[in-house]
Amino acid sequence: VSRRGGAHKSRAEMEAVVAARSILPVGGRKVFSWFLQSAQGQLYRPWRCLSSSFKAADLQIDLGNCSSKKPDPSKLVFGKTFTDHMLTVEWTEEKGWGKPHIKPFQNLSLHPASSALHYSVELFEGMKAFRGVDNKIRLFRPMLNMERMHRTALRSSLPSFDKAQLLDCIRKLIEVDQDWVPHSTDASLYIRPTFIGTEPALGVHKPSHALLFVIIGPVGPYFSTGSFNPVSLLADPCFVRAWLGGVGDCKMGGNYGPTIYVQSEASKKGCQQVLWLYGEDHQLTEVGTMNIFLYWINEQGERELLTPPLNGMILPGVVRQSLLDLARKWGEFKVTERSVTMSDLLRGLKENRVKEMFGSGTACVVCPVNRILYAEQSYHIPTMENGPELAKRFLKELNDIQYGRKASDWTHLV
Repeated sequence: VSRRGGAHKSRAEMEAVVAARSILPVGGRKVFSWFLQSAQGQLYRPWRCLSSSFKAADLQIDLGNCSSKKPDPSKLVFGKTFTDHMLTVEWTEEKGWGKPHIKPFQNLSLHPASSALHYSVELFEGMKAFRGVDNKIRLFRPMLNMERMHRTALRSSLPSFDKAQLLDCIRKLIEVDQDWVPHSTDASLYIRPTFIGTEPALGVHKPSHALLFVIIGPVGPYFSTGSFNPVSLLADPCFVRAWLGGVGDCKMGGNYGPTIYVQSEASKKGCQQVLWLYGEDHQLTEVGTMNIFLYWINEQGERELLTPPLNGMILPGVVRQSLLDLARKWGEFKVTERSVTMSDLLRGLKENRVKEMFGSGTACVVCPVNRILYAEQSYHIPTMENGPELAKRFLKELNDIQYGRKASDWTHLV
């Protein structure tokens, strides 16, 4: 039971309120009701039953015609192919969450004034399912995605939901379309949970309508260069991806759309991705849509794996966390989360202390870097000359876990 703008009440508390009111005279009941409504200076609407979260047990499944022929895994490109079904769950402020629904893949019908279209009240996630060498389908650390999605939803003023219930619904969607999970260790099933405000009115305010949906599809390598070919980066401090006090740590579409122009500028200069810098000292933050890692000999002569800290500008990537966890488990070199500047990097390059630089993310997993264009000068990064031993080791370890060659509590069977 809930009241708009107020805290949730238990059934026992509600029964106590009703009982207290019933013993009062008519006039006293009016005063008592006014007192409840004006508590803490807020005027509340009448009590009503709301669903604080949808439940996987209420899942409705409508099966459509299934595609008989699945794409060749060796010819898959990223984000172009989708499965036969999708998951949708609607929410309104008046009624709360509706029942989750698996239905045939179809277009959405939105009011032209929907808040997602005008004010970017929306977010998304990115995760994968893998068909293992044992033919079992696995999700990789999916609760980290659910937790990040929930944090982003609250930051977007979208309604809360039960993370475990959403994951159970996603599992069922994958189960329904399990034939779409590629029979290949070079491909996977990409999962795109999305949450949008569908308020059918203009005005910048918290939406009273929202839609959570999940689409899935088989994918190959994210970059056209392949799954483990090095990329070059444009580092231009004129362009800033995120800033302190902003939402760089949230997976919102508004963090990605404005980067397309900068990506285009990088391409004009012969670079494949953007190295995002921040501040007067040109701190390294992220690379393209990936977290960034530097493996080098630090100024104290120690082997060190370094990545920028989660200071509000950096997206807390699932693969980022996994690489840090693996490196700390191995205990073979120093692992640090701290700021690093372009001057730090250039000094390391000049002194031959830089071993490898690579990005990490769900789409690409691990991606080596071999060149940076900065201040009109091109700097070679000796990643490939050094193996790259660490980047390849990370990639192999994660692939072995994801495809079931190595047992791990990081994977969850569908």
